[in-house]
Amino acid sequence: MKPSYSPAEMMTVVAARELSDGEVVFVGIGLPNLACNLARETHAPELVLIYESGAVGAVPERLPVSIGDPALVTGSLMVCSMADVFQCFLQNGRIQVGLLGAAQIDRYGNINTTVVGEYIAPSVRLPGSGGAAEIAIHAGRIVVIARLDRRVFRERVDFVTSPGRRAQRHGGSIGSTRVITDKAVLESDPESGELVLAALYPGVDAAEVAAGVGWELHSLGRLAEVSSPTDQELQLLREVLDPKRLYLKR
Repeated sequence: MKPSYSPAEMMTVVAARELSDGEVVFVGIGLPNLACNLARETHAPELVLIYESGAVGAVPERLPVSIGDPALVTGSLMVCSMADVFQCFLQNGRIQVGLLGAAQIDRYGNINTTVVGEYIAPSVRLPGSGGAAEIAIHAGRIVVIARLDRRVFRERVDFVTSPGRRAQRHGGSIGSTRVITDKAVLESDPESGELVLAALYPGVDAAEVAAGVGWELHSLGRLAEVSSPTDQELQLLREVLDPKRLYLKR
């Protein structure tokens, strides 16, 4: 039976549930932006949203279409320079969660948003890092949103734009990485740093997930089960946050 929600809606809802009330979150545009605003409308009204453009504590009345959207300014706690966002908040250890997208991601959470193919002569040139590399390094934990596909989940990415948590180990402890896909949730193993299967969506089995990644996917001892989006979550997404389906295309 076909579910009553799209893969994009499922990913957005699961990502929103990853966020706790009162956390400080560095927000990107697209599904990460939608997920943060859904969390704020449901279980996390005190979520503190920080955008790269300088909006701190943003409370947009409508879904912002870019990091420069004026809706981010009205009612925000402060508006500062991009330098202040990165130096005073991110590099100063004040960001608890960073939400990122990925064109490619490998088994250790390295993210590519720069090129597909060789850097000198790529088949596709992507937008690049923006603030993603700094977010991946300095945020307390990382939540990545990406559709499950072997072209995306690679044994090795074509270019490391944002280093994974394994690459950042220098003898100290670092936060976790959770990857929200359209079929399951992966998370970084605390010992190896490798992404492993942590939770399955309704109607999906582990073999289906393993077929969508380019490495031998291991799993936690006991997989969590993710519940479907509620009527309230879907109503907010479809009628309040993204009524024009800018991000929620099926």
